[in-house]
Amino acid sequence: MTVAVFEEQNIQKAIMKLGLPAMLGQLATLIYNIVDTYFVSLTNSPAQIAAVTLSAPILLIIMSVSSVCGMGGSSVIARLLGEQRTKEARSSVTFCFYAMLIAGIIVLAAGLLFITPIARLAGADHENISYTCDYLKWIFLGAPFIILSNGLVHIFRSTGLIRQATVSIIVGNVINIGLDWLFIVHLHMGTAGAALATSIGFFCATVYELICMLLAAKNTGMYSLSPASMRGTKVPVGNIVKIGIPGALITIMLSASNIVLNNYISIYGSDAVASYGIAYKIDLFPILLTVGFSQGVAPLMGYCFGAGQNTRLNKVVRNTIIDDVLFGAIFMVCFILSSEFLASLFLRDHALIAQSSMMLRILCLSTPMLGIINTVTAYYQALGKALQSLLITMLRNVILFIPCVIIFNSLFGLKGTIAAQPVVETILAIVCLTMYMISKKRLK
Repeated sequence: MTVAVFEEQNIQKAIMKLGLPAMLGQLATLIYNIVDTYFVSLTNSPAQIAAVTLSAPILLIIMSVSSVCGMGGSSVIARLLGEQRTKEARSSVTFCFYAMLIAGIIVLAAGLLFITPIARLAGADHENISYTCDYLKWIFLGAPFIILSNGLVHIFRSTGLIRQATVSIIVGNVINIGLDWLFIVHLHMGTAGAALATSIGFFCATVYELICMLLAAKNTGMYSLSPASMRGTKVPVGNIVKIGIPGALITIMLSASNIVLNNYISIYGSDAVASYGIAYKIDLFPILLTVGFSQGVAPLMGYCFGAGQNTRLNKVVRNTIIDDVLFGAIFMVCFILSSEFLASLFLRDHALIAQSSMMLRILCLSTPMLGIINTVTAYYQALGKALQSLLITMLRNVILFIPCVIIFNSLFGLKGTIAAQPVVETILAIVCLTMYMISKKRLK
């Protein structure tokens, strides 16, 4: 099954077979994000909307832990399968599962112990600190399932369980949305209800994934939950971690840059944070769809590299970039034309609607660039080139973004702070294309 998917001769067809299910999974996550924000907005409390916005980077950091073994393991496993080293691939799957489980337990304990300092670091103030802590408490309790669920999605894609990876995301998010309605609308639990629904959704997704692993173990022998299956086989732990850490740092640094951004926006009050939270959630559509598409195709890139199919690899990268840029351009036009209508779906105050729609029009200017950045990042991760992947991450979230936020805020105020993102991502897209062209020549 795995070879059949990765050896598809029609490159565009192979990309769509892998990329579209990953996009569908991200779409389910996006719908959850939007619905989650909508239900919280029904409280008519800017402080609660701000609390969810401030907590989002912390949730992303927890998810990033799964990237160490999820994305790192996926890259290594795809290349091992390309090299026909099936036994080592199976042992790598088992190692990644237990590593993610242990990491989740550690995050749970550390998060609950330091919950208040973490909330303040995220930008919470006296208006929203209690709501932020309520949200984070339930997120930390669900950390083992959040990490396992997200990590196993990447592992599934690398072993050909593409449909199961997508279904697991949809299952978790559908349950999440249903519980949002119950906890927030009927039980009036506010931000705590939103976070509890999130953790239960990830728990259910993890249970489904475990069932899929047990079935795959019987049918294909590719999966094993027994630690004994790693005996007699050298698990490439170093390669998994080397590739996975830059993947995790992508999300961690994105969260760190968002925390810096939220702190600067919070200078202008909870209303500004709430307005940005709505604009950012809407802008997540093109962001996560292009990320999902690129990550879905990444195992194909790794397989081509492992099998020595360099010409095919370059065609896969080229077509993926074109597809992603077109997605981004369509979203940019739609958001510019309908920003006020979209903001009004979540906000009632006319001033907040106007402010949020302004932010959305600025943020969406970089959506066509995301396809280039995400595809080139996925390319380097798939090939195991950790340094290049880490460099893109550092440029995007630290070296360029944070100074740009500080400078633009001092020069242009709130609008300048928001404009930092499209400016940085336009510069970075040019850098990524240059890096890829150099890498392509060297690969030949």
